[in-house]
Amino acid sequence: MTTATVHSLTHYPVKGCAGVPVSRAEVTPTGLAHDRVFMVVDASDGTFRSQRKLPRMAVVRAEVTDDGKHLALAAPGAGEVRVEVAHEGALREVSMFDRPLGTAVDQGEEAARWLSDALGQPSRLVRVRPGFDRDGWGEHPGKVNFADAHALSVASLASLDELNRRIGERGGAPVPVDRFRANIVVEGWSEPHTEDRVRRMTAGTAVLGYSVRAVRCAVPMVDQATGRTDGPEPVRTLADYRREAEYGNKVSFAMKAAVLRPGVVAVGDRIEVQAWE
Repeated sequence: MTTATVHSLTHYPVKGCAGVPVSRAEVTPTGLAHDRVFMVVDASDGTFRSQRKLPRMAVVRAEVTDDGKHLALAAPGAGEVRVEVAHEGALREVSMFDRPLGTAVDQGEEAARWLSDALGQPSRLVRVRPGFDRDGWGEHPGKVNFADAHALSVASLASLDELNRRIGERGGAPVPVDRFRANIVVEGWSEPHTEDRVRRMTAGTAVLGYSVRAVRCAVPMVDQATGRTDGPEPVRTLADYRREAEYGNKVSFAMKAAVLRPGVVAVGDRIEVQAWE
């Protein structure tokens, strides 16, 4: 098999908002440093907000600065705001997919006002509280912050190329890899969906374990550059060949992984697979 390397790395400081490409990242027990440690929730009931209903979240840019002391938010037409991160303070009950996650640290009025205006919905910004301990699930469950259920998402360019080939055969336009909001994109695997067969791999000095295939909803139909739904691709074409009976006949693309050993990973690092399916 061709040598595989890390093509790109992206973390998503605020769940559902724009990704931040990085050249190097610390891999913590819950994923890339700063990944999905913040979440936007409904101001009334603490339910998480998502691109599933608010595709505009894709163009809300968030950047953690000053070693985690501040968070900068920006969006077209909404300007910018920079707030001090509250690691402790007022707690708010939050939930995801109708499941309570306990409490999270509210990030204050300035962030809430800015997000409510930017998204057109009364919203609050919360952060994982100290001692937050949430289990993932799957073959290697691991630990997770505010990602849907797993620490990391790993996709390959080979899988994207195969998908775009099939979309092209239908006369459609190719989609970029950012539609799948992966943390690690792998270059060099010759076979599409090689990531499905990985059970244990090293990226940089971190060791990752396969959890489950990444089941997809409507988010891949959101253009991450414009914040507008641009379907039916790629979900329509994925439905032709990537339906997963064991996941309720939903479509999949990429794999979700747990962190078995924290470390550091950088663009260009070699991917070494120690165990296959």
